[in-house]
Amino acid sequence: MSAPTEQSIVAGGTEASPSGGARFAPRARTRAERRRRVRPTVLLSWIVIAVAVAWAIAPGVFAPADPVAGNAADALQAPGAAHWFGTDATGRDMYSRVVHGAIHSLSGALIAVSVGLVVGTVLGVVAGAVDGVVSEAIMRLVDVLLAIPQLLLMLSIIIILGFGTAQAAVAVGITSIAAFARLARSEVVRVRRSDYVEAAYASGGRRVAVLVRHVLPNSLTAVVALAALQFGTAILLISTLGFLGYGAPPPTPEWGLMIAEGRNYVATSWWLTTLPGLVVVAVVISANRISSALNDRDRR
Repeated sequence: MSAPTEQSIVAGGTEASPSGGARFAPRARTRAERRRRVRPTVLLSWIVIAVAVAWAIAPGVFAPADPVAGNAADALQAPGAAHWFGTDATGRDMYSRVVHGAIHSLSGALIAVSVGLVVGTVLGVVAGAVDGVVSEAIMRLVDVLLAIPQLLLMLSIIIILGFGTAQAAVAVGITSIAAFARLARSEVVRVRRSDYVEAAYASGGRRVAVLVRHVLPNSLTAVVALAALQFGTAILLISTLGFLGYGAPPPTPEWGLMIAEGRNYVATSWWLTTLPGLVVVAVVISANRISSALNDRDRR
């Protein structure tokens, strides 16, 4: 009887060796390594977000100076050892104002994302799980929201609710409902057509039970990634509304308002707009990079 020839059977990401043992296929190992490896840009993004959150939680630890009270003798000082981000026209420390302003921008973004995520996801899940008139009515409402220019809709809501960071955040959140609803509906419809969902229905599973146990856990990953993306977008939009004067009133240390207050001194005191603007850009780009990483992880 001849000796068995050496064979390797690759199935499900493993290779069966002649000795009877099993080892992971190179392709499976490569995928696992990619999942475990954290790219430097993603790590840096998490650090930026962590610093911004720390500023919002304990601003006095990082910047003990009063962000509202100023000293006229220190007006318009350039960045230096005494004032890292310089001072504004009334002598207020800009670094302290940027740090204390994190709570307004981040809390506003959190409110905006929560409004869009909760309302939009509920509407999208209902539209995707229930066919017929209900689904059509919800999607026509979403189409109406998408047809209205975003800035016009935000300003209209703020005029109704009043001025302030919370009102601006609600306005931003309402404008993001349509994006969450459309994505949630498309994901629910995609998962509903999967074989395992059809098998769950065929085995006698009830609609609500199958929706909660099988459909939702496998359809909300993309929605979470969109929430991370919307967090950065919400910070940018709230800062834009603050710059236009529809956000927090002076002398609140809000990032968009600080940029607006310093625009008249761009030629002589560049730090009044540049440094707060760089903070906004860094936080927004970091949130977008994290969202992109979540999307890539979901595709793998």
